[in-house]
Amino acid sequence: GDEAARMLRSHIDMSKAGWWSGDLHIHRDPKEIELHMVAEDLHVAPVITWWNDRNVFKDKGPPKETRVTFANDRMYDLLAGEDEREGGALLYFNLKEPLPVSGSKREYPSPMRFVEQARMNPAVHIDIEKPFWWDMPTWVASGQMNSIGIAHNHMHRDGVYSGEAWGKARDTKLYPDPRGNGRWTMDIYFHLLNAGIRLPPSAGSASGVLPNPVGYNRVYVHCGEKLTWESWFENLKKGRVVVTNGPMMQPRVHCSPAKAAGQDVDPEGALPGHVFQVEEGESVELDVALNLSTRDKIHYLEVIKDGKVAHEVRLDEWAKKEGHLPPIKFEKSGWLAIRGVADAEKTYRFAMTGPYYVQVGYKPTVSKKSAQFFFDWVMERARRIKLDDELQKAEVLEYHRMARDFWKKKVDEANAE
Repeated sequence: GDEAARMLRSHIDMSKAGWWSGDLHIHRDPKEIELHMVAEDLHVAPVITWWNDRNVFKDKGPPKETRVTFANDRMYDLLAGEDEREGGALLYFNLKEPLPVSGSKREYPSPMRFVEQARMNPAVHIDIEKPFWWDMPTWVASGQMNSIGIAHNHMHRDGVYSGEAWGKARDTKLYPDPRGNGRWTMDIYFHLLNAGIRLPPSAGSASGVLPNPVGYNRVYVHCGEKLTWESWFENLKKGRVVVTNGPMMQPRVHCSPAKAAGQDVDPEGALPGHVFQVEEGESVELDVALNLSTRDKIHYLEVIKDGKVAHEVRLDEWAKKEGHLPPIKFEKSGWLAIRGVADAEKTYRFAMTGPYYVQVGYKPTVSKKSAQFFFDWVMERARRIKLDDELQKAEVLEYHRMARDFWKKKVDEANAE
C-alpha cells in the first residue's frame, strides 16, 4: 500500500543510526581494498592474506602497519586468515601473525589444534564460515567459537552455488533450488539456537574467489556513534547484529512487564543479542519495532520464535502499525529473530536480525530433537575420517569424542521436544 511505500521510501542511513557494516570473508588484493570499500559502502574489512598454504606476505613479510583507518570511519586489517580443509573453514581475526596452518593435510592436524593456539591471544575472534561444514558441531562443542556465517558465500548476487561443497549435504527434495541451500543454512542455525547455543550470526562474501562484490553478504554491528575496530568485534561477539545481502533493517525490542527487561535496556529498546531475564513462572511479551528499507520486493516480514515462523506480516500491515510487528509471548526460555526474504528469483536474498533471548528462571530450553540432530552429525563425521597413521587418527578423533559427549549430555538434559 501507499503507507508501506511511504515508510520504505526513505533509504535508511545505517551508520548514522549506529549500525556499521562489515564483511568477514574477503580475498582481494590489499592494494585494491580501499577502492572496494568506498564503492560498496563498507566500513570494516578484514582481508584474508593467509589461507591454507598460501600467504600473500611470505616473501617480503607484511607491511609495518597491517591495520589501516581511512576516510575517518573505514578500516581494514591485512592479517585475517582461513583454515579450510576437510572439516570445513574457520576464519581468524585480530591475530598478530598467521597460524602455522601451512603444510597441513586434509584431516591432520585437527583444526581444533589451531583454535587452541589462536586462543592464546585474548583478542582473537573465530568465525565458523558456514553452518553445514562437517566439523561445525565439533567446533561449537569446544565453546571457542564467536560467530557463524549465515549470509555466506554460496549466496551470490545473481545466483547460488547450490551444493554444500564438502559439507553435510541437504536433502534436495526437502530443500529444493534455488533457495534450498539458504534454507538449510537457516535450519541448522535454528537447531543450534534451539539446543541452547547462543552464537551470533555473521556474514561473508568470499569476494575474489566467488562471483560477489566485496560486502555483498554483510553483517551490520551496532556500535553507536563512534566506530572502532575493537568495538565492532566486541559488539559482534555480543550478537548486536543484523545480517543481510539485500534489505536493510534496524530492530528495537521492548519488553512488558518492563521490569523483566533488566536494568540496562536502552529506552529506545533492546538490540539483538539482548537476554530478557524473567523470574521462574512469569511470562513476558516482546514488542518489536523495525525500520526497514529494501530495493527488492519483500512480501512478508517473518517473526521467528524458537525456529518456527510465529507471524508473517505483510508490509502494508507493518506500515499501518508504524513499523511495529505483533507482540510475541514467552512462557519459557527461548529466542526470537526477525527475517525478511526478498523476491530474488535466482538466489536467497534476505535480512535477519541476530537473535533476542528470553531466559525464564535459570533454565535454558534445550530441544531434544536439535541436540540429537548434532549428536548424530558428530557420529557420522567421525566415521568419515580417513587417516592411515593411527596416532594421528586417535588425536583427531579425540576432539570428535569430546563433541560427542557434549551433544550426548545435551540430549540427556533436553527439556523440550
